[in-house]
Amino acid sequence: MKSAMGIIPLFRLFAASIFVGRCLIFVYRVSHTYTSTENEEEEALGKWAWIGLFLSELWFTVYWLFSVVVRWKPSYRRTFKDSLSLRYEQVLPDVDIFVCTADPTVEPPTMVINTVLSVMAYDYPPQKLSVYLSDDGGSDLTFYAMLEASRFAIEWLPFCRKFKVEPRSPEAFFRTAHQLPLENTDIAVEWTTIKKLYESMKVRIESTTRLGQISEEIRKEHKGFREWDFVSGPRDHHTILQILIDGRRAKAVDNEGQPLPTLVYLTREKRPQYHHNFKAGAMNALIRVSSRISNAPVILNVDCDMYSNNSESVRDALCFFLDEKKGHEIAYVQFPQVFDNLTKNDVYSSSLRIVSKVDLHGFDSYGGPLYIGSACFHRRESLCGTKYNKACQQDWMTIKVETKNNEESAHELEEICKVLASCTYEENSHWGNEMGLKYGCAVEDVITGLAMQCRGWKSIYFDPPDRTGFLGVGPTTLLQALVQQKRWSEGDFHIFLRHNPFLYGYNTISLGLQLSYCLYLLWAPHCLASLYYVSVPSLCLLRGISLFPQVSNPWVIPFVYVFFGNLAFSLVEFLYCGGTCLEWLNSQRMWLYKTTTSYLFGFCDNILRLLGYSKSSFVLTAKVVDEDVSKRYEQEVMEFGTTSPLFTVLATLALLNALVFFVELKRLFVEDEPISLALNRYGLQITLCGLLAFINLPLYQALFLRKDMGKMPTSVTYRSIVFALVACLTAMY
Repeated sequence: MKSAMGIIPLFRLFAASIFVGRCLIFVYRVSHTYTSTENEEEEALGKWAWIGLFLSELWFTVYWLFSVVVRWKPSYRRTFKDSLSLRYEQVLPDVDIFVCTADPTVEPPTMVINTVLSVMAYDYPPQKLSVYLSDDGGSDLTFYAMLEASRFAIEWLPFCRKFKVEPRSPEAFFRTAHQLPLENTDIAVEWTTIKKLYESMKVRIESTTRLGQISEEIRKEHKGFREWDFVSGPRDHHTILQILIDGRRAKAVDNEGQPLPTLVYLTREKRPQYHHNFKAGAMNALIRVSSRISNAPVILNVDCDMYSNNSESVRDALCFFLDEKKGHEIAYVQFPQVFDNLTKNDVYSSSLRIVSKVDLHGFDSYGGPLYIGSACFHRRESLCGTKYNKACQQDWMTIKVETKNNEESAHELEEICKVLASCTYEENSHWGNEMGLKYGCAVEDVITGLAMQCRGWKSIYFDPPDRTGFLGVGPTTLLQALVQQKRWSEGDFHIFLRHNPFLYGYNTISLGLQLSYCLYLLWAPHCLASLYYVSVPSLCLLRGISLFPQVSNPWVIPFVYVFFGNLAFSLVEFLYCGGTCLEWLNSQRMWLYKTTTSYLFGFCDNILRLLGYSKSSFVLTAKVVDEDVSKRYEQEVMEFGTTSPLFTVLATLALLNALVFFVELKRLFVEDEPISLALNRYGLQITLCGLLAFINLPLYQALFLRKDMGKMPTSVTYRSIVFALVACLTAMY
């Protein structure tokens, strides 16, 4: 069901007024040029700074138009799961669920199995579910955790059904749920028993993980451990495939005699001489292996740190796939990525609040959201490269369980499927290009979603109104957040250069969707205008070069209206989406930090790649931090504490604006020129410089006031002071 917020007409009126204001700014820039009576050198500098500012403002306007397109006619949907059950309960399609992990030190095995258990426990016929874990770290510690989870599932799944547990991640449930009524002895006993079982399993897994190796006693518990006798290292080993629960067999039941989902552990073959293509390669291996074992027509993929928070998410997605009128057009149903470890005011702006509550709804109205890599349900045929046509209209009622290989034993299937995950299987094939997830891009998910849409498919964005579908783990340090944003911006700009939506999507996706994609694909080049605006006006202020109209000049009105109008709209939008004022301020700070560092480095990496000096890489975001870092994160104290070029750029820009601001205050109150005249001439530049200094207050504290381990490293402080002073002295003299 589609609807529009009542405030959409108000937004359109506001956007029109902002557009008029921006046009007036351009009129001012073109009709006025910088002039100086001091000397020719200053006049030349002023003119070049003026032109640069005009180009920056032109870019900001173009980029702002992309955001207007996204917000112009958002689409909001709801599902009717009762109708789904009435029509299709007896013929619901099978669902394959892919969980991906890559490093047991960065992504702890206990976190991985909580995600696995949460999707195994969906409110869905268990015999129709198959859960696959791709372990790209090739770790026997992760395999051991999966073995423990397969045993615990026998108790956990009946418990979830009986008490309608939400969420169905044991860790999240016991952390957030209230104790059941103790007056009912049977309930209290069962509750206590299952919690003890989970805690016991968790202790065993964590103690084994701390040891870093599997004991001989444990190795005897399952034949799968023998596979690691031939493993040379995480990047040099054969395919390891183990069917831990064979849901095709009648004996795979829980403690109440109900069927269990199929559970499969996979670590694909890796050899030093072969490029393994990161997560995209893991997903493609899972697609092939699952097609031989279960071959479900619907595939859900989730990251190992994003557990299911809503047991009915599968049914929500199927409401779209099984829709009689439009279901056959849908390639994937994307749920929002939401994080449950965020602080009250989201100090690193990791919530993606505006993305999930505004932007993706806008994408949906033009043909569907981008694929964001996790919490996404796919139609298998679209993911495997099939082009959409009317013949793709599938009669879901004809899908039978017989598509599974019931006659083959688990061991036979394991041996047959190993070749599908080998290094050489994809040679001279279309995998990674026309089939599966695309290779060669840091954001393989976005380019894969765009490719599916360009093959004629549509996609759906669904944000459940009652209960969030998935919850994950967001960055808990500033460096983690910036590095993650750097990878995203680098990959997005790579897509713009290599698969430009205006060319790649010509005549296949709507113009609105092409423009909407640019809102993200052009993150990286956005850094150029941002860097110019946060540095050049301040440096010109030192030199006495005025780049804006005088405060008494009527031309100042469009500048003030556009700048503060956009800030006010951003705040109102943030509050409307459930944020707080302080969270909004944090988001503005993080936007500044991302554009001037993450996007800058992402842009430079793309230029180096074009010149042949750089290749794609994939950096995992750590999901665990030490106790002191966690404590500061909970207190919403920004974490620096590490030497990084990103921090050097941040600190240099912050110090530059602070120095200029204090120099100008000194001039205002010490020199002979009347304050009113100076404010009239330089008022907008001083205001801009002051706001930039204000937003960097946490950074100044980290540079000079803090004594904890999260402060800015001394080496970064010294370098930044030198760079800022050199820039100021160069501008002045």
